[in-house]
Amino acid sequence: MKVSDVIKVIEDAAPLGFQDGFDNSGLQVGSPAAEARRILVTLDITEEVLGEAVSLGCDMIVSHHPLIFHPLRQVGDGTYQQRCVVTAIREGIAIYSSHTSLDNAPGGVNYEIASRLGLRDLRVLDAKDGGCGAGLAGRLPEPCSDSEFLGLLQSVFEVGCLRHSGTTGRLISSVALCGGAGAFLMKKAVEAGADCFVTGEFHYHDFFENCGMLLAELGHYESEQYTVDLLERILKNGLPSAEVCRTSLNTNPIYKLIRK
Repeated sequence: MKVSDVIKVIEDAAPLGFQDGFDNSGLQVGSPAAEARRILVTLDITEEVLGEAVSLGCDMIVSHHPLIFHPLRQVGDGTYQQRCVVTAIREGIAIYSSHTSLDNAPGGVNYEIASRLGLRDLRVLDAKDGGCGAGLAGRLPEPCSDSEFLGLLQSVFEVGCLRHSGTTGRLISSVALCGGAGAFLMKKAVEAGADCFVTGEFHYHDFFENCGMLLAELGHYESEQYTVDLLERILKNGLPSAEVCRTSLNTNPIYKLIRK
């Protein structure tokens, strides 16, 4: 199996044309003609993840977040991105990242989040051509109070510390969501008539300008953690004979101290 075979399966599900203009989804390191015998799936590329790939004998890593997002001015040991590129080349490991192409794809990251919450009647918040677009809105199977919904989020996403706007006892039925940094979609969530907007990161003033919606901030990593499951499923369904490994590492760089 070649790297190009893996790329085809991913891009059948999340074509590069779906990505946002600022993004850098796609093959980051390596050649499409190289062998891909064992694949490691991860949310982020870090030096520890590269070490794990080496120890597992993987010759390809598929991530959600791109290793190379901003152009590298040099390739040396000045930053972790540079060191990862050097290690990947030295060890013969190809790196592919499916970022906003997978965020915006039908059945992509936001659909995975919606599925975890049991949302129905899904519709894209900011639609583009081809049925893709940013964010989703849907309905809960049964309405619940805002406090109950926050408890559901904590349970489903295993969030010990959940930031949110004030609770009033209002019923939550319609939910808008976006994995990662989705605050840019808040007006779209309002237009969709959402009772609540769930994303990974909000800005401070968003909590003043929530237009009556409940805002729930999961954390960037927490909101997208199940993308690893999604990528693994795409690869195993498209390449049944492929050996796909999941990272055992928690790559979340943000720690939260919860006062008892």
